[in-house]
Amino acid sequence: MAVEHPEKNPNQGNNLALFIEIGKTLTSSLELNDVLNKIMDQISKLLRPKSWSLMLVDEKSGELYFQILVGDAARHLKGKRMKIGEGIPGFVAKTGEMLILSSTEVKKEASRFGEIIEDFENSSIICLPLKSKGRILGVIELVKDTSSSTITEHEKTLLMTLADYAAIAIENAIYFRKVQELSIRDDVTGLYNSRHMNNVLDLELKRAKRYGKPLSIIFLDLDFFKNINDTHGHLIGSQLLREVAGLLKRNLREIDVPTRYGGDEFVIILPETDKEGALKVAWRLREAIREATFEMENGLIVRITASFGVSCYPEDTDNKLDLIRLADQAMYRVKMRSRDSVEPA
Repeated sequence: MAVEHPEKNPNQGNNLALFIEIGKTLTSSLELNDVLNKIMDQISKLLRPKSWSLMLVDEKSGELYFQILVGDAARHLKGKRMKIGEGIPGFVAKTGEMLILSSTEVKKEASRFGEIIEDFENSSIICLPLKSKGRILGVIELVKDTSSSTITEHEKTLLMTLADYAAIAIENAIYFRKVQELSIRDDVTGLYNSRHMNNVLDLELKRAKRYGKPLSIIFLDLDFFKNINDTHGHLIGSQLLREVAGLLKRNLREIDVPTRYGGDEFVIILPETDKEGALKVAWRLREAIREATFEMENGLIVRITASFGVSCYPEDTDNKLDLIRLADQAMYRVKMRSRDSVEPA
């Protein structure tokens, strides 16, 4: 790698303006892609790569996934994931150090990184980590259409500074997302709370009206839940609510939205589902809850049933409040009659 050591950098004023601009973006936007695209645009102007990518670490799996992809490889790399240590990005994520390779070095080290050489024919690679407080958040990989790995000391410093900005943007976005999640999640069950349920229902109802699709909701209430709290205490009651919430999520589609309405009441939003389909879902959930045995932390085995009410747009009503009210009323008719059953609006 060839490195320059200029006494004075003629681009110093331009770089300062660039950093000020990116700093303003960081403080004015919490949208991660806005900031990252601006940073990557500047990196692209600096080194003019033929393709580049930005990968982030999935907090749950620990794998790297592509957040931004630009260039010829974008189409076949989209959706691909890498383990830490796998490939050049995984190696950089593992070591936490910038890696600069000429095409000759890429070929020489191909077996070490497990890369397909054809993908980097006559290309050099620059890959740098995104770090914050000693933690790896992701990596940036640039593929240059040249066999040389020459990079000036100034360019290297600039790249590292831009990577630091990207890391700050990612940290801000992660923090912002967690704060948002806390404001819309129920802290007992982890489901969306009633406030967010209202927002989701507004959006789904607008979408249903726009595209002429049905929309159903299920209102369910656990039977004799108060007896659980009175007999075994509120800690057991809270754990039971969490267990029921988990059961609901396991028995619903990804597009369905289970929420905790309050107390031991749950509302499930079923997009693009007519009343007949919603009733089938409700009966299936009723059976799943009825057949489940919930093991509590103290070894106690709890069984419970639930009462269900179902309403549907446009069959029953065309507004949100009536959709909730009609499903609630149907559920209470079950409560008054027999419990452990399903009633349509």
